[in-house]
Amino acid sequence: MQKNTPPRSRIRLTRRGRVALVVTGAVVVGTAVAVPLLILGHRAHREPMTLVIPEGRRASQVYEAVDKALALPAGSTRKSLAKADLKLPGDAGGNPEGYLFPATYPLREKARPEEILTLMVDTANQKFNGAPLAAGAQRNAMNVYQAVTVASIVQAEAATEADMGKVARVVFNRLERGMPLQMDSTVNYALGRSTLRTTTNDIRIDSPYNTYQRMGLPPTPIDNPGEAAMRAAVNPPPGDWLYFVTVRPGDTRFTADFAQHQRNVAEFNARQQSAGARVAG
Repeated sequence: MQKNTPPRSRIRLTRRGRVALVVTGAVVVGTAVAVPLLILGHRAHREPMTLVIPEGRRASQVYEAVDKALALPAGSTRKSLAKADLKLPGDAGGNPEGYLFPATYPLREKARPEEILTLMVDTANQKFNGAPLAAGAQRNAMNVYQAVTVASIVQAEAATEADMGKVARVVFNRLERGMPLQMDSTVNYALGRSTLRTTTNDIRIDSPYNTYQRMGLPPTPIDNPGEAAMRAAVNPPPGDWLYFVTVRPGDTRFTADFAQHQRNVAEFNARQQSAGARVAG
């Protein structure tokens, strides 16, 4: 969420942060897309392993999940990037953030991490470069990589899938007006954490991902978005919204009026303080 400079009682309901799941046997996961891959055969008495990457995981979380799934020493998958032939956009500069597509990936025995990363990126290219998304990006005067970057912010900031289009519209409205995005999710990315609150000291960090101080989009995506976030990023609904805050679960309020936004933020803070008092008591 963003606030456009005033009070620093920030409120990001970043619900991303769970580690990617590794399960055995049948495909299991909510909205993750099943991708047929890497099963070149397995013993009849043994079910194939699957790696589940939910929407919104950062590349660092994906690397850790692959290490765990393959029982490799920590850091092995990150190191394998040098050996992986990843078909990334030129703008990515070799950084796969945003292109490790969230899905359910079956794993064969003795799979190598670079195989899995390559498949994730190939899947992302297949999804993102298709006519609907690529054409949508062009309609919004973006290339596909920029659209993925917007989608990654939408994925991190939207409390529900229903809110994704409005969050995307806030991003575009702010860009068109020459306003900083002021998204806490990008500051959290710069700080390597996920939190509900961002302090005044946090937004002073010298980073290209600090969208309180830097204009425009961050230099790369900040997570790996799913298809719903991508659709929202290339086809947001019309609206004049510039601000939003999730006052309570299921109640995200969008407005173009900064005074109204301040009232919404005040209500959020009052609820948080009240909840804190109840817990402390």
